[in-house]
Amino acid sequence: MVVGAGVTGLLTAVECVLAGHHVTVLDRGAIPDPAATSYDQHRALRGLAVGDAPATARMSQAVRRWEQLEPVLGAGFYRRVGVVTAWPRERLAEVLNFASAAGVPVRTLGPAALPQLAFPAGTVGVRETRAGVLLAARVLRAAARWLAGRAAAALRPYSPVTAVDAHSGKVTLAGGEVVAGDMVLVAAGPWTGRLVEVPAVLHRQTMLYLRPSPRQARRWRGAPAVGGLGADGTAWAVPPVAGTLLKISSDAVCRQVADTGADGEIQTPWAERLTHAGPLRDPSGYQVVAVTACHYTTDTADGGARLARLGPALWARTACGGSGFSSAPLVAATVAQAAREAVS
Repeated sequence: MVVGAGVTGLLTAVECVLAGHHVTVLDRGAIPDPAATSYDQHRALRGLAVGDAPATARMSQAVRRWEQLEPVLGAGFYRRVGVVTAWPRERLAEVLNFASAAGVPVRTLGPAALPQLAFPAGTVGVRETRAGVLLAARVLRAAARWLAGRAAAALRPYSPVTAVDAHSGKVTLAGGEVVAGDMVLVAAGPWTGRLVEVPAVLHRQTMLYLRPSPRQARRWRGAPAVGGLGADGTAWAVPPVAGTLLKISSDAVCRQVADTGADGEIQTPWAERLTHAGPLRDPSGYQVVAVTACHYTTDTADGGARLARLGPALWARTACGGSGFSSAPLVAATVAQAAREAVS
């Protein structure tokens, strides 16, 4: 039983069906739901976590699984345009040595190679050549379509869940219906904490979606996703690929919040802060198509995504923005393996 039809829930359902299990997917909205936090234009996918060999190994495994999922789901959703991170020049040898030891192919490039972006002074770009961009909404649509064609999968949209029992695997729906599974995964994004007790912090982050002018668009052809930008080195940009818009944001416009209700919050000041301190060297000429307030949760212990077993029949995952999306295949594999062990 999967609660939440975002990327984690849908990929877990796919892996469980591939392993021979019957799966029911519940979501409070449509499947996939354009209002879900996973349902976005695109997300960066990378493997390198400098200084953390285990994390690099895990994310390199995730990259490989995403590549394998394309033919399984029958959709082209991965664009291997690379991911560049700006590093201080004095750390370049450390980064290159770590990448070499980890088996992650990289190459360096100077800021002049991407003149439209604002690299911090004294930095050099390191490009992961196997990394790239996932077309997020296309991933969700492909996974939902694949599941809809499998007798072992049941999709139940517009089925809001009100309670989950960690010991019995029983899930209570709005209206009182109770359904049960041998194993339950709660992966409802920022709303997971309303159903199960997970040590998580909720964040809100402002995103800008921009359309480059024809002159600027030429510079973005084949451009990678880029991080470590802006005056404080915390801004990033995901390039316009396959008809998507340019997306930019920064840690400078991320804040902790109590709930997901952003209707009363004015986004203009946050958008202005992002525009002036963000990743673009010259923001003039870009058409602002959308300003959105996105939400994600992080584990209170390490500030990242977390998969936890909360009871004999219950797993839960706090989601963490882009990194949570890109690592979803790892969660799916873990839960599918746990289901195999439970059966055996």
